[in-house]
Amino acid sequence: MDSIARVQQSFQESATLKIDAGPQLSPVIAAAADVLTQSLLSGGKILVCGNGGSAADAQHFSSELLNRYEMERPGLPAIALTTDSSTLTSIANDYRYDDVFAKQVRALGREEDILIAISTSGHSPSIVSAVTAAHERDMSVIALTGRDGGEVASHLKEMSDVEIRVPSDTTARIQEVHLLVLHCLCDLIDENIFGHKE
Repeated sequence: MDSIARVQQSFQESATLKIDAGPQLSPVIAAAADVLTQSLLSGGKILVCGNGGSAADAQHFSSELLNRYEMERPGLPAIALTTDSSTLTSIANDYRYDDVFAKQVRALGREEDILIAISTSGHSPSIVSAVTAAHERDMSVIALTGRDGGEVASHLKEMSDVEIRVPSDTTARIQEVHLLVLHCLCDLIDENIFGHKE
């Protein structure tokens, strides 16, 4: 396969997955947006974590809330737990890498807050530990996963948590849909709190 055909194949696979996943994921995305909206309206904040590309997604999402998405509006409280290199490296060095997000959740999280935990495989130990820490703080969790949901899915609480599981086994495709999911959440939060944009 030549380079142009390979690029076109990637575009086709990405577009097909998004179109096919839309009907399945739309209800859980809407449910997650409602949970996030209620937290923000109650004075809560959103903590977000992930590793690698998912760390970038965590930072992307928190910046869209703190700054703005598509409408002019006040900033909304969100913290990406992936950005403080001194905190991350001290926890990893003094304890273990699996605790890098969990210790932050225990220190910063409150009952009215929400944890967004992002893992394409669902098997990241640091994400599983963060979910456990959130539950210790009586926080709800919104998990963005892929494949079969992995260990993260098995740690979620049916009544309070929401899993948004991308129906794919390919990391790149899962990450592409995760970004779209995060944009949908931003859009719905803005709509729910501030109303229709002009």
